Amino acid sequence: MPDPIRAVRASLSMLMENVRMSVTNITQNRMRSFLTVLGIMIGVTAVIALITTVTAVSNSITSSFASMGAGTLSLSVTGSDLKTGLSAEDLQRLTDLDCIDGVTPTVSLRTRVSRGGDYETNISVAGRNPYWFSVNPDIVSRGRKLNVLDMDGMHFCCLIDQDMVDTFFYGEDPLEKTMYLSGLPFKVVGIFDADADTSMASMFSGSPDILIPYTTALKLNNTSDVTSLTLYMAEGWDSASASEALEATLDELFSYEEDTYEITTMDSLESTMESMTSMMAGLLGGIASIALLVGGIGIMNMMLTSVTERTVEIGLKKALGAKPRQIQAQFLIESFILSVSGGVIGTLIGLLVSYGLCRAMSATFTVSRGAIALGVGFSALVGIIFGWAPARKASRLNPIDALRRM
Repeated sequence: MPDPIRAVRASLSMLMENVRMSVTNITQNRMRSFLTVLGIMIGVTAVIALITTVTAVSNSITSSFASMGAGTLSLSVTGSDLKTGLSAEDLQRLTDLDCIDGVTPTVSLRTRVSRGGDYETNISVAGRNPYWFSVNPDIVSRGRKLNVLDMDGMHFCCLIDQDMVDTFFYGEDPLEKTMYLSGLPFKVVGIFDADADTSMASMFSGSPDILIPYTTALKLNNTSDVTSLTLYMAEGWDSASASEALEATLDELFSYEEDTYEITTMDSLESTMESMTSMMAGLLGGIASIALLVGGIGIMNMMLTSVTERTVEIGLKKALGAKPRQIQAQFLIESFILSVSGGVIGTLIGLLVSYGLCRAMSATFTVSRGAIALGVGFSALVGIIFGWAPARKASRLNPIDALRRM
């Protein structure tokens, strides 16, 4: 009975000998080997760079998205024939809910703004309430915020951003000056920093140029109802519980009619965004994987050429007693080494490319282990799959026919 330890040692010795011969053959054909590895390298680089960059950018967007909308619910009202929106009393009723800390109506319009002989059209104006300024404490750089008296009295006062200052008040102090919105005189009571606007509304529609009391904005829009608002949850409440309590009140306000409003939570938005980015990463990864297949075809071409060139060598080995599986193993190992070498080099280059792209797009670079495993694993698989046919051809050569070529 053969010694098991001796058999294992013999197998390991044969494996090491096959690896040595494979490396020797690869180094003897440096240029051809390099061109073969290059195809795998490009494919893995593309896969790693695209997936890692997309993941980093999507994570940065998601984290910013979540921080901007943390603890908030968005309400969009479509209304019914009897009730088209929410009145001031309805807003107060929502504010009085235990789950709601405060609400900020979103009333937007675009209008003509003028002062003296200067005018601009299609200027973005947003109506805000005092609570909005409390959740954006750094928004006002000079002057004062809008207050309750401004809301109740529908005052014609406004805050403007720096672009409006440069356009209509270049070289002078705009505070307490008058400018005209839709032909109506508005007193400038403050200047706000547009970059400090962290509301969800600004995330979707951009920061407005001018802020006015939301009641005044409703008046300019010839309406008294609010159809869009952001609700800030009270401490200790989650979005699911708050949505349930909010729905109960809204159903009552709209007489239990269906399809009169829609509540959007951050959970649903984040889930949608993650689904979209995953699909994008998969699509880009699939496109980049085509380069890996091209590299695999290059490996098959090289290995078939190698089998043809080494017919005599294969014949001698078979004549000396080498078994077909040993011949096949040698060519598979050679193909495997080529593909994995390209995979490792491509992974390193792909990470460097991804790091540069993330720096350029101000995204947080993170190493994606899944992308690395995909790149290296797929390259190894390509080497085995595309190396199998040439290895099988080599193992099935007739030693007599091979030796005739000597």
